[in-house]
Amino acid sequence: MPTLITGAAGFVGSTLAMRLLQRGEAVFGIDNFSPYYDVSLKRARLARLTPLPGFSFAEMDVADRAAMIALFADNAFSDIVHLAAQVGVRYSVEQPLQFVDANLVGFGHILEGARAQQVRHLLYASSSSVYGANKKLPFSESDNVDHPISLYAATKKANELMAHTYAHLFGVPCTGLRFFTVYGPWQRPDMALYKFANAIVAGEPIPVYNHGHMVRDFTYIDDVVESVSRLLAMPPAPGTEEGTAAPYRVLNIGCSRPVELLHYITTLERCLGRSATLNLLPMQPGDVSATAADTSRLEHLIGYHPGTAVEDGIGRFVDWYLEYYGIARGNGPA
Repeated sequence: MPTLITGAAGFVGSTLAMRLLQRGEAVFGIDNFSPYYDVSLKRARLARLTPLPGFSFAEMDVADRAAMIALFADNAFSDIVHLAAQVGVRYSVEQPLQFVDANLVGFGHILEGARAQQVRHLLYASSSSVYGANKKLPFSESDNVDHPISLYAATKKANELMAHTYAHLFGVPCTGLRFFTVYGPWQRPDMALYKFANAIVAGEPIPVYNHGHMVRDFTYIDDVVESVSRLLAMPPAPGTEEGTAAPYRVLNIGCSRPVELLHYITTLERCLGRSATLNLLPMQPGDVSATAADTSRLEHLIGYHPGTAVEDGIGRFVDWYLEYYGIARGNGPA
């Protein structure tokens, strides 16, 4: 039976699907091609998957109840990797109801499908944003996450609670994936690295919030996919997570090597061969000044450390970006 990947035309979803297909596994992907960002990029990602043996795809919205009922009635899945979501901490301040529909209603449909089919393992995207304004670094899965500071974070925390309930009541093995700032080739254009690259190439200033005093645990896409693909075959047993008897866990998926935002920008300048003009701005509502992942649980479980250096990861992103858009590398910062 195939693995169901929701958000299969997305950044993480398409890259994970590629990995599974390349190792001979079957994948059934769904995506609704939300116009939140450039749909042509999503179509281009999907075009890389469609010729591969073992791949099937259907265009649908996880928030569409009738469509999701039909999906699970007409197909059988061994596992589910649920990555479809409305994303964006800042966007959740502007369009909150989109997050309610995609992240809460949609996830409810996925949980019901997983329960009905008694899948081997349900993995779903949570987020480092659930840690809110926690001051202790690095963030650990055992930290209190009861005080989100954006609706996006609140929906991801709610997903963790919903998953635990289904694990407890119906025995659905669930793993929540708290992603830390995933980046790399084919990434979302609303993310900082992509936006910065666009602005630098166009000769426009780049917005730098909190006047550049930001630290992030940037996690390279190949490290994320390697981690998730290993976890797929490792569903949690009952009582895996401390404090619950359910087959349930949450894990940080990060690099555990926090990087200052200004270093991130100077690395991008060097890789592009162009200089940036910085527009220093105050902190945005719902944002945090620093993130850092304690990945010891993940590493102990899967025997792998997601450790791609940001200099290497940005270099690979820039190589893809310049080729994808047909842009020449500059002769500036080296």
